[in-house]
Amino acid sequence: MLAVVDYGVGNLFSLQCSLKKIGAQAVVTDDENIIRAADRIILPGVGAFGDAVKKLHESGLFEVVIDEAERGKPLMGICLGMQMLFEKSYEYGEYDGLGLLNGEIVPLKGEIPQNLDIPHMGWNALSLDKNCPLFKYIEDGDCVYFVHSYFATNCDSSVVATAEYGIPVTAAVGKGNIFGCQFHPEKSGDVGLKILKAFCEIGE
Repeated sequence: MLAVVDYGVGNLFSLQCSLKKIGAQAVVTDDENIIRAADRIILPGVGAFGDAVKKLHESGLFEVVIDEAERGKPLMGICLGMQMLFEKSYEYGEYDGLGLLNGEIVPLKGEIPQNLDIPHMGWNALSLDKNCPLFKYIEDGDCVYFVHSYFATNCDSSVVATAEYGIPVTAAVGKGNIFGCQFHPEKSGDVGLKILKAFCEIGE
């Protein structure tokens, strides 16, 4: 069983639909006991980093996610959920993340060419590390859907995919049992479904 962590951030309907489409046994929950009993966890998220971390703390699930990840349970963060896996974010201030991966979240502004729009929104091709189990069903150059204004940096040890947006932007991370997608697999058509399917098979 897969637990999608519901801590009051984001519309989870499209993610639920995608997981149902691939036949995953998934539940959206804020129940600590269900999350601890699950075989794997997805941490979604949209909005601002500081607000999301605050809500995750208020829900009582901040330490639960850390505990389960440290036990070796497969965990995948999506978009803001991926950003929260890192040590720190500089979005509208300075905030501590879950600290499961080394690196920090910084603005695209000032890092990408000035002629490129922010947020980075739309379809981009992935440059993949095919050794990552998330990508067992997709190919280098496959496209996925992004919408974000901040990105992960100083995280070379965990980067498994990049997308070109003036610079190589961290698109996905993976280290041990910890994974993250800056893009939205649930909005990325067949490619996204294949990534979710691969995550659901990790550890089987």
